[in-house]
Amino acid sequence: MAIVIVVVVAAAALAHTAPFPFLLEAFRPSRSLWHVAAPPGTPPALYLTFDDGPNPDWTPALLDALSDTGVHATFFLIDEHVTPETEHIVKRIATEGHAIALHSGSRRLTIMSPDALAARLRNAASRIEAISGSPPCPLFRPHAGWRSATMYEGLEKAGLTLTGWSWGMWDWDWWRKPRSEAVAKKLAKKASAGDIIVIHDGHHKNPRADRRHAAGSVRLLVPELKSRGFAFSTLCTVKA
Repeated sequence: MAIVIVVVVAAAALAHTAPFPFLLEAFRPSRSLWHVAAPPGTPPALYLTFDDGPNPDWTPALLDALSDTGVHATFFLIDEHVTPETEHIVKRIATEGHAIALHSGSRRLTIMSPDALAARLRNAASRIEAISGSPPCPLFRPHAGWRSATMYEGLEKAGLTLTGWSWGMWDWDWWRKPRSEAVAKKLAKKASAGDIIVIHDGHHKNPRADRRHAAGSVRLLVPELKSRGFAFSTLCTVKA
C-alpha cells in the first residue's frame, strides 16, 4: 500500500512540474505545445526559443547572432524584465522579425486563480503590444515547466496555449555554467524535425545574468543544422 501511495504522489508531482508532457496533457493534448508536426512535403523545421529576457547585457548580442545566421526565433519575455531600460530591446526583437510570447519567472502562477492569472497575462500582453506595436503570440511558457489545472483554466480564459520544449532540447547542464560549445554540440546531436529548442538569454531572478552562451550557441548551432537541411521558424507561425 505504501508503494502505491508513493507512486501516486510522485505522479501527481510530475504532472505539475515535469518539463515535458505528462498527466495534465494526457487527455487534452491540444491545450499545450511541446513539439511541432511538420506539414507533408515541407522541409524539416526547428524552433529556436529564448527564455527569461529581455537581458540588457546579452540579448542584443543574441539578436546580432540571429541576424548574422539568418534565422528568426521566439522570445518568451518575463513581464518584470520589460522596463524602460529594455523597451528598445523589445522593439528590436519585433522589428527584426522575431516572435514574442509570454513567460514567467515565478512558480506562484500555478496557485493563482484562473481569473487572476488571465488578467495578469492580458496586462503583460498589452504592455508588449504598446511597446512593439503588435500583440505577442498567443503562447505562454511557465517557469521551469511548472503548471497546474488552474493554470490551464486561466490560459484558456486568456486565449493562450501553454508552450514547453522538446525532450532534452534545452541548455540546462546540471548546475554547471552553460558553455556555447557544449550546448551547441548537445542540441545538434539530438535535433530532429519539429523540435522546440529553449536557450536562456536571461535569468528568472537576475535580469542581467551572464548569458553569453546564448549568442555563442546560435553561431555554432545554426550553421551546423542548416548544413543538415533544417529550416528555422517561429512558433507564431504555428499558432497564428
